[in-house]
Amino acid sequence: MTSPDTGTGTGTGTDADTGTDAGTGPAGETPAQRYAAYRRRTEGNGPALLDFRTLYDFELDPFQIEACQALEGGSGVLVAAPTGSGKTVVGEFAAHLALTGGGKCFYTTPIKALSNQKYADLVRRYGAEKVGLLTGDNSVNGEAPVVVMTTEVLRNMLYAGSQTLAGLAFVVMDEVHYLADRFRGAVWEEVIIHVPDSVRIVALSATVSNAEEFGEWLHEVRGDTAVIVDEHRPVPLFQHMMAGGRLYDLFVDTGKGRDRQARLNPQLTRMAVDEVRRAKVNQGRRTGRRRAPRPQRYRPPARPDVIERLERAGLLPAITFIFSRAGCDAAVLQCLHAGLRLTSKEEAEEIRAHAELRTADISAEDLRVLGYGDFLAALERGVAAHHAGMLPTFKEIVEELFTRGMIKAVFATETLALGINMPARTVVIEKLDKWNGEAHVDLTPGEYTQLTGRAGRRGIDVEGHAVVVWGPNVEPASVAGLAGTRTYPLNSSFRPSYNMAVNLVGAVGNERARTLLEESFAQFQADRAVVGLARQVHKNEEALDGYAKAAECHLGDFMEYAAMRRRLSDREAELSRERAGTRRAEAARSLEHLRPGDVILVPSGRRSGLAVVLDPGVGRRSDGPAPLVLTVNRSVQRLSIQDFPRAVEPVERIRIPKSFSPRNPQDRRDLASTLRAKVPDDARGRKRARGDSAAAEDAEITELRAELRRHPVHGCDKREEHARWAERYHRLDRETEQLRRRVEGRSQVIARTFDRVCAVLEQLGYLEGDSVTAEGRRLGQIYNELDLLTAESLREGLWDKLDQAELAACVSALVYESRQPDDAAPPRTPTGPTQDALAAMVRLWGELDAVERDNRVSFLREPDLGFAWTAYRWAKGDDLDEVLLESDLTAGDFVRAVKQLLDLLGQVADAAPPNSHIRKTARRAMDSMRRGVVAYSSVA
Repeated sequence: MTSPDTGTGTGTGTDADTGTDAGTGPAGETPAQRYAAYRRRTEGNGPALLDFRTLYDFELDPFQIEACQALEGGSGVLVAAPTGSGKTVVGEFAAHLALTGGGKCFYTTPIKALSNQKYADLVRRYGAEKVGLLTGDNSVNGEAPVVVMTTEVLRNMLYAGSQTLAGLAFVVMDEVHYLADRFRGAVWEEVIIHVPDSVRIVALSATVSNAEEFGEWLHEVRGDTAVIVDEHRPVPLFQHMMAGGRLYDLFVDTGKGRDRQARLNPQLTRMAVDEVRRAKVNQGRRTGRRRAPRPQRYRPPARPDVIERLERAGLLPAITFIFSRAGCDAAVLQCLHAGLRLTSKEEAEEIRAHAELRTADISAEDLRVLGYGDFLAALERGVAAHHAGMLPTFKEIVEELFTRGMIKAVFATETLALGINMPARTVVIEKLDKWNGEAHVDLTPGEYTQLTGRAGRRGIDVEGHAVVVWGPNVEPASVAGLAGTRTYPLNSSFRPSYNMAVNLVGAVGNERARTLLEESFAQFQADRAVVGLARQVHKNEEALDGYAKAAECHLGDFMEYAAMRRRLSDREAELSRERAGTRRAEAARSLEHLRPGDVILVPSGRRSGLAVVLDPGVGRRSDGPAPLVLTVNRSVQRLSIQDFPRAVEPVERIRIPKSFSPRNPQDRRDLASTLRAKVPDDARGRKRARGDSAAAEDAEITELRAELRRHPVHGCDKREEHARWAERYHRLDRETEQLRRRVEGRSQVIARTFDRVCAVLEQLGYLEGDSVTAEGRRLGQIYNELDLLTAESLREGLWDKLDQAELAACVSALVYESRQPDDAAPPRTPTGPTQDALAAMVRLWGELDAVERDNRVSFLREPDLGFAWTAYRWAKGDDLDEVLLESDLTAGDFVRAVKQLLDLLGQVADAAPPNSHIRKTARRAMDSMRRGVVAYSSVA
């Protein structure tokens, strides 16, 4: 296609929703021909799939049909396809099968926003009475035949043995590639392993390079599983770079027909080189004696200019990914200040009406605090931000309006690309690196693919566009590399946790639990790696047999003889190291005794030969004396301990004149002449003749040499040839042993970790062999990163005397993680009982950390007190304005932190003894915090 800079694109492709009726063909087609075409389309379809296809006004793609046929045929499926390709159709077919067959379907998603979106989709299709929703925030019609839920909710139901599981036929796992997430990924594997055998898994994944490997694992743990991989994007994607307001195609086509291929645009490469060269030339210019003003640092095009450029090219709506929440908000303000307007008057009125309807339940005061005025002003102009720091309601408004085509430019963080269905015509990426919480790191090909996957709306756009904004540090070749790498591997992040251990042992016992964990994808991948290592060990063992045969001698056992030679060589090397160490120590001591005028012999190196000491140099360096000397060649040198492998002794003394200066050439010549005249020529030889051999005096070496001479093969005329084969055998045997240790280290790695986790739990009284104690059952109800610390705090009674606000403050330390650096000032905390309880929790964490170290595991982070004051004030009933003002949190971060706190408070209440003070206090704390912006929910 041509660059959008020169006109509209020429990309080709057809859309699913073009309005052509599926049952009619081109003009002139006979009824028989139309019937034959219909038979070809429906061949292999069962009755359920035929019925399901009538629900859609477009034809299903081949990969969707193949996956649905496998499901109707009784198999589970793994579907790996690009973002926006329509994978969810397969998940919806599973729901359709459940409804028509009288069973249940659970549709799981990784994030609540995606759960809410999918719930709304299914309600529109099947009606509210047949669809339910279960997330941490909402419980709607949970016994419906089709229930949408977050993956964690299903995991908790499995461990609790919930009655809701009765009749379950299908589990759809949308975005199953989340199992690679190092914080939450284990949940996906827990569900896949523990869901009943009668349930069919429908796994929907982004395109990953090892889909077949993942499919093999699913087949192994779940039975018959069809793997359907489709790398075709339904809407073609064209890649560009923007520089100075101009759009360049990233690739250009060369050749024709079968020889046609895409290569990096040479015009873009020349532009980048010219810009960098121009900056270097301008940077150091001088005019006369005065330096010319430095040119300003390269400035990328302003964000409003980028949006206007895209609008002129017909490339809106667009999502611009900025890897900073503050950057997203700043971009919106820049567009407002620039007077950018992308909507008509009618669209602005419709936007305002929708936003006011969605925020009707939020008080005017809270809306003021949340910056609703600026938010609405930007919306009316067709511009918005989208990031985790926003109030969930505001984010949902942006999503709804963008999907309806009312919002034309969204500035978002990468979290938008990870779940919700919010495609655009164009995706803009400002930078190719991002802050990951520890350092600035480059985007991976997988992340680039995920971001650009949002470009191209199926049924609306003929083509999608990805635009990277050029800068001096952005190499076009690097962008081409990212764009050309379509897939990335799916690697397990699974590891046992304390909660998982008590639940598994309680359900199936310790031994069966170990077996179940060995079925994890993590162990499957580790075993795959072991297979390759084991294969190499086997090859090495075959080679070792050949080497041993080649080393055979007709006079005796040459391998025995070779082993004796190695022992002799090892002993000689050991003595040599010991002697070298002794000599270095002696050399250091001898240098400390040198005086000016001493004539010494530098034994080796570039400075070897006779020299006279000018300055002993004691105390000049931390590694020992550094004498300053004059050599016989009239060179003044500063020596070091490295120049003396052995002790040095003066061979003579000469007088150094008081007027001597090392910088005076004549003085150096005179002193060197005195040195040559004073010291005899044979001094070097006499000193080198000294010394002895430690090996000659060592009894073990003497005995080994005698044994070698007595050995039968010592006199073999092919002894050295045999020795070469024996040495090869020895080196390969050493390498093979290292491989064997690596195999042992990877085998049963998950089970070994589980054993260590169980050892911690037994030491603390949560397990007794195959039995779970009462305290263990309490731990089994706590699903939190700091599950063990939560259970220990309950058991130790650290919270028994707290009121509801104080309890909220303490429990917040178990869920909150600050974005502040480690060296930030200590956060403010409530005084009195709260402060005492928090201090006790930190001490308790220290004790548990020591137990973990003893058992070689590390799961528990230190409690984070950064949200304690905010939680305390919110539970006390303070206004949102006051709470946010003191917390430095955005509204979205505040709401998310409170909801996480509410979730754990609910678990604490459930785990506490019935009618206990702590249970009642936790419930009161939840009631006091579920108010205002926290209480408002998008699903009722």
